[in-house]
Amino acid sequence: MDLGLRNRAALLIGASRGIGGAAAVALAREGCRVAIVARGKEGAEARAAECYAEGAPEALAFAADALDVDALERAINEAGRALGGLDVLVTVVGGSAPGTFTDLDDAGWEEPFQKNFFTAVRASRLALPYLVAAGERRQRDPREGAAIVHVASINGREGGGPITYSAAKAALISFSHAQARELAPRGIRVCSVAPGSTLHPGGSWERRLRADPIGMGEFVKREIPFGRFGTAEESGDVIAFLCSPRASWVSGACVVVDGGQSRAF
Repeated sequence: MDLGLRNRAALLIGASRGIGGAAAVALAREGCRVAIVARGKEGAEARAAECYAEGAPEALAFAADALDVDALERAINEAGRALGGLDVLVTVVGGSAPGTFTDLDDAGWEEPFQKNFFTAVRASRLALPYLVAAGERRQRDPREGAAIVHVASINGREGGGPITYSAAKAALISFSHAQARELAPRGIRVCSVAPGSTLHPGGSWERRLRADPIGMGEFVKREIPFGRFGTAEESGDVIAFLCSPRASWVSGACVVVDGGQSRAF
C-alpha cells in the first residue's frame, strides 16, 4: 500500500534506535525525507544513513539532548530549514525510573516527566510554525495536512509500570487528545501510540531478558497472548500509517500496538 508520504518532511525526536528508529525507517521506505534528532551523534548519523539506504530522498542527523531546551530548539529549526518545512513530527523520547510513591521526592518525579511528557510538549511547540504552514498549505484537501504522533505506552492506559512512568505516559495520552482537538482547525492531526512490551537491541526488555531469561519467559507466557515480545518495526509501521494521508480521519486516538497484552478496552 502506498501511504502517500513521498517527499514529505518528517522530523523524529529520539529516533536513533528502538521504536523511533524503526518509525524513521518505515517513513523512509515510503519516500519521506527524514530528519533524526538523537542525543548521540553517531547513533543519529547511523540511523539517517539507514533511512537513506532504505529510500529516503534526504536523510539528516542532528545531535541534541531533548532535555536541553536550547539544543532541541536549534535542532528543530535546523531541520525545518534544511527540509524546507515539516509535514510530520514524531516524538519518542522516554524512559522509566524505579521507585515507589513513598520512596520518591520531587526530583524523582521530575526526570521521568521531563523525558516522557515535557519533551513532547516542547517539541510540538517548537515545530508548530512549520506544521501549521504545512497544514494550511494542504487544508483544501481533507486527506492532506500535517501530523504529529507521540509514542506513549500501554502503561499510560492502565497500571503495571513504574508509577512515574505510567503517570507521565498517561499525561502524554491526555495531552495528545487535547492537542488534536485544538490543532484540527489548523490542518494538523495528532495521535498517540501505546506500544506493549517491545524487544529491540539496547532496550530495557533486552536487558531484562539477559538478566533473567527464565523470569522473562514466564512473563511473556503469562502476559502476552501471542507468546512473544513485540518488535520495534511493528510499532514503527503503525506510526508511519498514522502519519500518512491514509489515516486522514484518525485524530485524537491512542492506538494500542501490543499483541493483546493490555487489559484496557
